[in-house]
Amino acid sequence: MKTIFTKQEMLQLKGCYSKEDLNRCSFMNQPEITLESILNSEIPLKDKSWFIRNSIGLTDKELREFAIGCALVVLPIYENKYPNNNAPRKAIGAAKKYLNNEISKEDLAIFRKNAADAADAADADAAYAADAAAYAAYAAAYAAYAADADADAYAAYAADADAAATYAADADAYVVNYKDLLLMFFKEFTTTVNDAGK
Repeated sequence: MKTIFTKQEMLQLKGCYSKEDLNRCSFMNQPEITLESILNSEIPLKDKSWFIRNSIGLTDKELREFAIGCALVVLPIYENKYPNNNAPRKAIGAAKKYLNNEISKEDLAIFRKNAADAADAADADAAYAADAAAYAAYAAAYAAYAADADADAYAAYAADADAAATYAADADAYVVNYKDLLLMFFKEFTTTVNDAGK
């Protein structure tokens, strides 16, 4: 996993940032641009998650684990609003089991559909943060399919899961700061993956 970047690499990995926007980021003034300095920077959470997905060299399985982890962090947003519906939690659990070859694709599809239904119901109820949290669970479960032949079609759901998680964290109005929790997860996840690769 890549954790140190040159300024030239950053200009190539800039995503939606212009060269001028990127040069205004505090980490671009450091002699060594580290993943840690990017995660500690002022750029929005959604851009940090994009960078993790696209720039540090995660494996397909790690991308799916990242999606699952993001969904798990924001899951309480949904559960605080709908404490009697555990479909998103079950979908996240099923995604983990599928990645470990413990359940079938057909079983995962059932849990995924239930999470999608929970997201639709929250959307209809105008509970947008809860909707995004449930959708993150659905997308993480869908992303677990990526190990199959249709990997490219499903890989986008891994991105959807963490994008929905960052939206949920931004939209949530509870006392808990889910943006901080999600950023903490980003840091823990990348540290764990990097340590495992050494």
